[in-house]
Amino acid sequence: MEVILLDKIGRLGGLGDKVKVRNGFARNYLLPNNKAVLATKENLEKFEAERAQLEAKIAAELKAAQNRADALNKIGTFTIAALAGDEGKLFGSVGTRDIAECFTKAGVEVHKSEIRLSEGVLRSVGTYEITVQLHPDVKTVINLEIVPEK
Repeated sequence: MEVILLDKIGRLGGLGDKVKVRNGFARNYLLPNNKAVLATKENLEKFEAERAQLEAKIAAELKAAQNRADALNKIGTFTIAALAGDEGKLFGSVGTRDIAECFTKAGVEVHKSEIRLSEGVLRSVGTYEITVQLHPDVKTVINLEIVPEK
């Protein structure tokens, strides 16, 4: 299925690109989330008429993501207290939801889907480098310290 992208999609293309994708990806993700439209003559003309508005919207989203990344970097190290045993192993784990809540409490709105844990959930006390991808072009690394709860 051929579609015209209305947003930058990682590993696929940018605004205005005409790409061929699998039918299910287009039907289930791109079209319902308004990230693409079918590549018909009418949609192409409509897209060209609205191109400036879409570019301004994408620029605003990029600027907002950069501002959020700067706010996260200003705070520096985040700390999460969790129940842990004597050897430093946690009773449970710290996942993306816990980390997103920690960032939000600190004053920066971050969704759990924006947090990348390369090694899975965190299961022991220590300091970790967490990657936060706020936008396809904005990625930042944050220090997270997990301390035992007293």
